[in-house]
Amino acid sequence: MPALDAPNPHPIHLVVTDDLARNRLTVFFRWILAIPLIIWWLLWSVAVSLVVLVAWIVGIVAGRIPEALHSFMAAYTRFHTHMSAYLWIAADPYPGFTGATGYPVDLEIAPATSQSRLTILFRGILAIPAEIVTAVLQSVAGVVAILAWFYALFTGQANQGMRDLQAYCIRYQAQTTAYVLLLTQRYPSFSDD
Repeated sequence: MPALDAPNPHPIHLVVTDDLARNRLTVFFRWILAIPLIIWWLLWSVAVSLVVLVAWIVGIVAGRIPEALHSFMAAYTRFHTHMSAYLWIAADPYPGFTGATGYPVDLEIAPATSQSRLTILFRGILAIPAEIVTAVLQSVAGVVAILAWFYALFTGQANQGMRDLQAYCIRYQAQTTAYVLLLTQRYPSFSDD
């Protein structure tokens, strides 16, 4: 009997190495401490919106996103993931501003590959259902973040169930962002690879 092949892992994979320890002081002031991150994210978002337009045009013509554009948008997606994990108390250390790897809630992003020109052309329309699901999951993660804030403030650690639910929401959000930004042709997945 032939062996069944395992499904290909999603090219956007969330890696969680968080130890659940939380600093009560930084948890208490989390939203104030996050202001520079949010400002940087907004500025970077403007640049990414221009880059993704260029990547979209190049992708339709060439069927592939250039590596430089892919790397820039991958760093942005990674930074957005780190910032979300920090804001939602899913991770404790202050994230860097470059989107470098090594954060306790991090993304592994596959390199640029060929994509269907047709799916690149209609990516904005194809992404609408995933963006709706992402909005719902972000609302769930926001409610869980409030509960996690109180839990971490009083216990000095994160609840693993809450952190894992947030990691699920962050993973889907990152996969949706990567799909919209043309980092992958693979649609966001509800299952964990």
